[in-house]
Amino acid sequence: MSAGFAVRLSKCALVLAIAFFYTLVFFNNVTDYDSNYQFVHHVLQMDSTFPGNRGMWRAINSPVIHTAFYLSIICWEFTTGVLLWVGGVKLALAARGTAVEFARKKGLVVAGLTLGMLLWFIAFLSVGGEWFLMWQSKQWNGQDAAFRLFVVLGLVLLYVTSPEPAENV
Repeated sequence: MSAGFAVRLSKCALVLAIAFFYTLVFFNNVTDYDSNYQFVHHVLQMDSTFPGNRGMWRAINSPVIHTAFYLSIICWEFTTGVLLWVGGVKLALAARGTAVEFARKKGLVVAGLTLGMLLWFIAFLSVGGEWFLMWQSKQWNGQDAAFRLFVVLGLVLLYVTSPEPAENV
């Protein structure tokens, strides 16, 4: 096996592993809906932030909005997973082709990884963490997990988009 082919298989494996992760996240959110709904509910209500903080005017107490926010996260996760599964399979099917052919198949993977990064950065680190002051909560703080996932996805995105060796495999 050539080094170039091994690198391509490595890229495919990482993409498909992340697709599998998103499948499990989606599955858990659908089959155990209330667990993570409670997370969203408490973050949006800001009921575990520092007492007397001046940002409480941002709190949202509407279960309808909590549900809409949570469903949008689930849809975002589902879409990310689908893009990564389809893109990862296309990438794997192109692994034995030329470097140019393989590189041309990266589009859906780049879209999926970027969409995943945006989920963790926008929904969790920015909106949840900063707007709803999730960082103040000891119980309902998902910033560390969001940061880890943002970094993992970013590293895989950098790796996947790195140039392919010119050799045929």
